[in-house]
Amino acid sequence: MSLKIKVTFLFLSALHLNAFAQNQALVGGRLIDGFGHQPIANSVILIKDGIIEKVGTIDTLAIPEGYTQVSTEGMDVLPGLWENHAHLMLNGHADYVHWDVAYIDRLSDEIMPASAAQLLLAGITSARDLGAPLKDTISVKSRIERGEIPGPNLYVSGPFLQHEAYPGTEKFRWGIDGVADAKRKVNQLADAGMDIIKLIDQDKMTLEEAQAIVDQAHERGLKVVAHSHRPDEIRRGLEIGVDNFEHTGLTTSPEYPADIIQALKERTATGRVAGGPLFWTPTVEGLWNYQLTVANPERLDNTCWHRGLKDDTIADIESSLKNVGQLDYMQLTPLRKPTLKRKIAQLKETGVVFLVGTDSGIPTKFHCQSTWNEMAIWVEQMQISSMDAIRAATYWPAVMMGVNKTTGTVSEGKAADIIAVKGDVLRYINLLQNVNLVMKNGVIYKQDGLPVEANL
Repeated sequence: MSLKIKVTFLFLSALHLNAFAQNQALVGGRLIDGFGHQPIANSVILIKDGIIEKVGTIDTLAIPEGYTQVSTEGMDVLPGLWENHAHLMLNGHADYVHWDVAYIDRLSDEIMPASAAQLLLAGITSARDLGAPLKDTISVKSRIERGEIPGPNLYVSGPFLQHEAYPGTEKFRWGIDGVADAKRKVNQLADAGMDIIKLIDQDKMTLEEAQAIVDQAHERGLKVVAHSHRPDEIRRGLEIGVDNFEHTGLTTSPEYPADIIQALKERTATGRVAGGPLFWTPTVEGLWNYQLTVANPERLDNTCWHRGLKDDTIADIESSLKNVGQLDYMQLTPLRKPTLKRKIAQLKETGVVFLVGTDSGIPTKFHCQSTWNEMAIWVEQMQISSMDAIRAATYWPAVMMGVNKTTGTVSEGKAADIIAVKGDVLRYINLLQNVNLVMKNGVIYKQDGLPVEANL
């Protein structure tokens, strides 16, 4: 099934699922609609059957009879955010080796549904889940689509594809053995309903294997995202035509090599000829904030990440984070942090289109906190404007995934995936840590800053 057909099916499914939703009018707030132009003051958004019917202002758009009014006075109203690099199978635990064994049979019943609900309540109405066992991914995605459990619209990869799976990770990492095997595994993921191929270690594959993955994925209508931890991963990714690079890698190296920067500029210069923009998800927040977390780990005690988890799971995660400054996983991070501004500046200069994503779920990074922190670091440290950060979390992800006709902006005919925040997010982007209203497909999951438990 092509991506376009799948998107149409899911969109129509959403209409069916939310046919019971009240007709609603969001009234009074300043609308930042995702297109990047001047915000609309005193906005009115009419919503019918989970779809945005009309957008206007209090002076220009009358509210019909039978519409329930929801006040957004004093708030900024935005499209629901996207988290473009989430790991629903993880929830902040510091020991992967332990977690991958102890929780592998609890993913679809506990861990992944909890992660999905936490993302939704943080204002994430769409998420790309990049790496999990196939059967668990199918289960959670389908249950969200049927309305059985709450969560964002999920765009999923299932297992990573890589040269060789790390020992003990074979359920969610698939090794590739030759061109025929590469095509077969892409087809298996496509047939299972995946939206994305997650490609890592592409520089360790043969060129023919890596090229077969990308070509077969594109033939099946799937996007390809690829790691960028090593220079050769980027070089190979550009050669084979991946759609989106993930992470700001190269460990402690101070900058990207000149030949990579030149190659990126040449790729972004081709634009639509090469199939659209080249996207990059830098995931810098965890690297930037780690030392601050060591100095003040109080945010780890925020109980927002407890939702949906069993008591023993919560205790296990808490225990793993008792000595956060001693985590082996993070020991190079203080040396990587000083390189980030230079690398982000280099990437900006090449013309890649940034997407907001965080590696949400990895050690110390909880789903209820990560996305707004990433956006705040972009604006406060990386000289990226608030408007550009918002578009990187709303409009551009929808474009990248080919669903911008149905989501990504607050505009007529699109799904009513909308959030609202008290205050001026263009001046104070970190207000997004306290989302007041969360609506997905016209259903309100959070209002007045509190979860609507009847819908969760």
